Amino acid sequence: MKDHLDLKAYAKINLGLDVIRKREDGYHEVRMIMQTVNLYDRIEMDRTEDGVIRTETNLPFVPDGEGNLAWRAAKLLLDEKGIKDGVTIKIRKYIPVAAGMAGGSTDAAAVLVGVNRMFDLGFTKKELMERGVKLGADVPYCIMRGTALAEGIGEKLKRLPKVPECYVLVGKPGINVSTKTAYENLNLAGIGKHPDIDGLIRDIEDGDLYAMASKMENVFEPGIIRQYPVIGNIKELMEEKGALKAVMSGSGPTVFGIFDNRDKMAAAARSLRKSGLAKTVFATDIYNRDGGVTNDK
Repeated sequence: MKDHLDLKAYAKINLGLDVIRKREDGYHEVRMIMQTVNLYDRIEMDRTEDGVIRTETNLPFVPDGEGNLAWRAAKLLLDEKGIKDGVTIKIRKYIPVAAGMAGGSTDAAAVLVGVNRMFDLGFTKKELMERGVKLGADVPYCIMRGTALAEGIGEKLKRLPKVPECYVLVGKPGINVSTKTAYENLNLAGIGKHPDIDGLIRDIEDGDLYAMASKMENVFEPGIIRQYPVIGNIKELMEEKGALKAVMSGSGPTVFGIFDNRDKMAAAARSLRKSGLAKTVFATDIYNRDGGVTNDK
């Protein structure tokens, strides 16, 4: 057993996001290309002997205790294995909250991996992913990381080759968009052209960054931009400043732009900050390291 762990929980973007249909159980069938980016929350875990699970965050509006997905992740594994010890989980958030970047899901994924290591539970990555889907559809991917095709409700994952080297500018306006809102603004029957997910996969397999970028699309974008035009404004600014393509991630409102040049991205970041369109701006890159959630400091 380990008494302390330091973990990094990485954010994701959606290079492509399509919604196929609404299922009888109320969930939606999706096809998405998921990609990890080099932006992460820091998580410290300490084993305790009092049997209590505690969570602490640096943001006052992020819930602690049972309302936190990371807390539920720890309880899930500790209860299953009958572990009587407790754990204190300190989360320092850097990933924007309610932003379409899987911030809560990736924290939960990191805690699943961390509890498994801390208490020597012996779960394989696949077994952790099977448990992760009980917490949320994005959690299995956040354990897997890298480049992947996600289908079903997002839990059916297929590893894809690494995307070509590129740089990612992330901009989140000062609004939040729930997944519920995104679906309410989506007219499935009225979609004339769906994102070309198969074409995106071929371009990734071919290592063609420019073809890949040209096909990046998010089926939620039109409905969300109608309600929040600032998202479209951020997209336009990024592309004016050299992004190969700028796309909303997940259910939004975060926008990311793909660049083939770091200096060009840095200049676009300065312009975006100066514009005041985005409350949060990160200039980063693709994170393609293989494996599960890292415990690198």
